[in-house]
Amino acid sequence: MWKNYIKISWRNLLNKKGFAFINIGGLAIGMASALLILLLVQHEWSMDRFHSKKDRVFRAMNKAEFNGEVHVWGSTPKPLGPALKEEYPEIEAISRLSDMGDILFTVDNLKVMAKGAFVDTDFLRMFDFPLIAGDKQSVFKNPTDIVITQDFAKRLFGSADALGKTVLVNNAETFTVTGLLDDLPSNTQFEFDYLVPWSYMEKLGWSDDYWGNNSVETYVELHAQADPLLVGEKIKGITKRHSEDEDTEVILHAMPNWWLYSKFENGEIAGGRIEMIRLYGIIAGFILLIACINFMNLTTARSEKRAKEVGIRKVVGAGKMALVYQFLIESIIISAMAGVIALGIVQLILPYFNLMMERSLAIDYASLWFWLGVLGFVLLTGVLAGSYPAFFLSSFMPSKVLKGTFRKVHAKVNPRKILVVLQFTIAIILMVSTLVIHKQISHGKDRENGYDRNNLIYIPLTDDIKQHYGVIKQELMNARTVKSMTRTLSPLTEIWSNTWGIGWEGKDPNDKTVFNRFHVDEGIVKTAGLTLVSGRDLDLERFPSDSLAMLLNESAVKAMGFEEPLGQIVTDSNTDYHVVGVVKDFIMIDPFERIEPLMLAGVRSGNWTNVAHLKFNPNLSTAEALESTKEVFGKYNPDFPFEYTFVDEAYAKKFEESQRSAQLAASFAFLTIFISCLGLFGLSAYMAETRTKEIGIRKVLGASVASLTSLLSKDFVLLVLISCVIAFPVAWWAMSQFLKSFAYRINLDWWLFALAGIGAVLIALLTVSSQAIKTALMNPVNSLKDE
Repeated sequence: MWKNYIKISWRNLLNKKGFAFINIGGLAIGMASALLILLLVQHEWSMDRFHSKKDRVFRAMNKAEFNGEVHVWGSTPKPLGPALKEEYPEIEAISRLSDMGDILFTVDNLKVMAKGAFVDTDFLRMFDFPLIAGDKQSVFKNPTDIVITQDFAKRLFGSADALGKTVLVNNAETFTVTGLLDDLPSNTQFEFDYLVPWSYMEKLGWSDDYWGNNSVETYVELHAQADPLLVGEKIKGITKRHSEDEDTEVILHAMPNWWLYSKFENGEIAGGRIEMIRLYGIIAGFILLIACINFMNLTTARSEKRAKEVGIRKVVGAGKMALVYQFLIESIIISAMAGVIALGIVQLILPYFNLMMERSLAIDYASLWFWLGVLGFVLLTGVLAGSYPAFFLSSFMPSKVLKGTFRKVHAKVNPRKILVVLQFTIAIILMVSTLVIHKQISHGKDRENGYDRNNLIYIPLTDDIKQHYGVIKQELMNARTVKSMTRTLSPLTEIWSNTWGIGWEGKDPNDKTVFNRFHVDEGIVKTAGLTLVSGRDLDLERFPSDSLAMLLNESAVKAMGFEEPLGQIVTDSNTDYHVVGVVKDFIMIDPFERIEPLMLAGVRSGNWTNVAHLKFNPNLSTAEALESTKEVFGKYNPDFPFEYTFVDEAYAKKFEESQRSAQLAASFAFLTIFISCLGLFGLSAYMAETRTKEIGIRKVLGASVASLTSLLSKDFVLLVLISCVIAFPVAWWAMSQFLKSFAYRINLDWWLFALAGIGAVLIALLTVSSQAIKTALMNPVNSLKDE
């Protein structure tokens, strides 16, 4: 019986190749889109969930109340980890992690820059990063031991065995490779080329016992029998017990939640990337649903051609369920074909999808679970797409079918019309969402950032550059390569330090406003192109005391309540700074958020500075300025490669995540519209088929082609208009929720909805017009000759 079902289904497909092509193509596109999204969802869901101790490892985080709001942040003091392990027997192991930034590695004449971190000895025992060579128990026995990844080993030593080799770090210390790690998987948040022991940080004198310096990440592994809730309750007051000046609590954040639930509101987990994952999952479901609706419409459009087949089968004794099985098998066969094509499409598009999303997604064809998932996916799609046509076609009454009276030609509401309305409702929602996201991104890009990004670069400061900074600056100025140059704590586009522990005259003792720190050298206003509201720039040549001077932004002045900020004394870390100027607010972190209070504190002899900003002479080409700068830096910093970053490029990266979301939304909207149009084509074909004789009679009575085309098209326009009525409130609500996450945001203008609606109507008209015109041009003799 089943063999017969398959044979008949295959014969029907061969007899209607055009129908099969459209049906299989529509399903394949929908399935490929859903598979791509599901690959992304699976990747995001699996982030750092491959570690065997994932249920026992936690990240220690700080929690404190500032001006009525509870904040949670991940940086912790260096002594926290050892204190936790020493004082609480429930804690089996701890490891701190402190980023080392870009470090120079030298092997013979080869020089390579790489990023790594200081970690405690238990790090590799807590996390499952496979060690290809070396012993986890002893890789960090000495302060100058180093563990490197396989990829980094190839960069340093080629194909030679790296274990036991030595490498010179920053031209200062020789390290011995004691461990070789497998390359980090793509589904981990950790990013490093090498790891060095915490004992080396202690050797450098960089490790401290100050509980107010939140600068490292702290990871905690609990004993298998320990209750995380009870341990969390016990440890929350550890910082207060060790430091009377600190009023923060310690909380534990479970490893499975690090990536998906990283957002905190008022001290509690409030979501994070899980919201985007859910949205992706919903969109994948919608796209697949739309593809299935398209299949249903195209199948039911052929109902008249299959009706007599059903009637004859029933007359000769076929039961309803036998017919249901027949049509479901036909649907599953089409779904299987579409699935094979979908896999090919995914494999073809995956490299471009990875490039757009900045991910490393891949299909594991060797996995049994993958093939079981594909089989389930195909069966689910086949049953979902074929269920309505199967029960619809199998329900025909033989007496009505064989007389040709089973159709409801002028039904105002039927399942097919409802399905098309659903398709276009989803499509219009996605169209509106795409327009809103693009407008929001443009809104952020067009926002005045408060400084001049043109011809501005920054360069990391090495010890040699710091030592010869004055000479380097003078040579570049004398050569007219740069207009100005200054040193800062961080790049203009980043904040590396903040504090709530500053003082000023008249400060409320309960005020815990957080101020961003930006230590700067003289000439910061000129170099960055900041706008002075009052006062002056820092100038150590004219005012040597400016090493203890400070500039404030407008938000800081407002937060401090100064009516006249110039000359005020601001105390930070037991150092008194006198305010010499106020600059207009400028964007350093997020273009979509409000600008935080900022202190631009002067420095003495380059202390607290990590990068140099250079403003190129606009009369020189960029290539000329870079070549001249490279030559000067190469003279005084010969052991390090010349590395630089354009500030405008760094600023543009702030929009990359939003742009990826916009591209994804636009792609989904296009696919939804495309598949919806196939469904609309199916419905128009069905309507034309059921009204062929009516059109013939109208033409005989004198109806024009234009009037007939309008007659056939108006129903579809009405369906799209109904979709707009449903979609607009849903889209408005969804986008209102989306925009709430931005402090600097657009208004939901009416024209965004009008544009999406007009676009949907035009697309619908273009889709059905060809079928409508074809039917209107048909010779009435052909349609009426059997009457």
